[in-house]
Amino acid sequence: MRALGLMSGTSMDGIDAALIDTDGEAVHWLGPTLTLPYDVATRRLLAGAMEDARGLNRRDARPGRLAAAERIITDLHAEAVLRLLDSLRLTPGDIDVVGFHGQTVFHRPETGLTVQIGLGAELARGLGTRVAADFRAADVAAGGQGAPLVPVFHQALARGLSLPLPLAVLNVGGVSNVTVISAERPPVACDTGPGNALLDDFMLARTGRPFDEDGRAAAAGQADAAAIAMVLDHPFFRQPPPKSLDRNSFRAFAAERIRLDAFSTQDGAATLTELTAATVAAIRSHLSEPPATWLVAGGGARNPTLLRALASRLDRPVLSAETVGWSVDGLEAHAFGFLAVRTVRGLPLTFPTTTGVSAPACGGVVFDPS
Repeated sequence: MRALGLMSGTSMDGIDAALIDTDGEAVHWLGPTLTLPYDVATRRLLAGAMEDARGLNRRDARPGRLAAAERIITDLHAEAVLRLLDSLRLTPGDIDVVGFHGQTVFHRPETGLTVQIGLGAELARGLGTRVAADFRAADVAAGGQGAPLVPVFHQALARGLSLPLPLAVLNVGGVSNVTVISAERPPVACDTGPGNALLDDFMLARTGRPFDEDGRAAAAGQADAAAIAMVLDHPFFRQPPPKSLDRNSFRAFAAERIRLDAFSTQDGAATLTELTAATVAAIRSHLSEPPATWLVAGGGARNPTLLRALASRLDRPVLSAETVGWSVDGLEAHAFGFLAVRTVRGLPLTFPTTTGVSAPACGGVVFDPS
């Protein structure tokens, strides 16, 4: 099946769209990708919607700015689909299914609630093609963490590689997550900690720019090891996988321990970059065997200072996913195309070792265009 996956991650910087050819078990082709960046107004709206989502207790509630954000998110995802297809001289009729993740605004699996905004039925009607959406809710309802969802895709991709096992596939978005693939065991996966979120928020507040481009500010600064150690004292890092996070899970905890207002921009960026690397390294104590190689995707893979910090702390080869022909920016969009096909076929998306659900669980909702 030819699918088009869409992802708007916790970095909230834009929409990634990607074509994929798959039967939901093997990946036959990783197709072209496109990124539709959010403008400043959309970023502000999403940030406000995240604030308004903090008190959610129902999946269908849309208080404050959430309703407007959901409408705009849906329209922009339709635009991303059409832009990618137009660039390839294709139409929505050439696609078997669109995988629409939506925008996570609230994720508290311990309370049984995860919320991704986005109108799947409207997207299907507007595009005139089938859409699979709402991928996380069924897993959370069944007692799982609802994240990460991509391990089954990472496992399918890894079958085509000649890298030694165990292999870790690390995605550094607003939150970081890892899939560890072994020869004899099912994949183990979890969120590892704050990815780019704390750093991006700090850089936006200090410089007006939404991220530390090429890790230049961090490279010029000095990390505060004591502050990092205090954040690592959070009980999350003593918890074995599976486990998951909300984008804002560490905001208050980190702010109390890293007094960023006393740091220069460079030292603050260096400390938060090292913190991301340290939280990834902390997962090794929960693994039966350390990964031989780490493949990195997501926005963090574009940060050479972070990659150096990871290599230093992990003491293993740390490679950009592009090294093996995967798209750094589009890998999660490819994943949601893959998951959309699994949803259509009724194949499970989540597993006990990836989300903690008691048994392999199907998920997603399919919306037909009519």
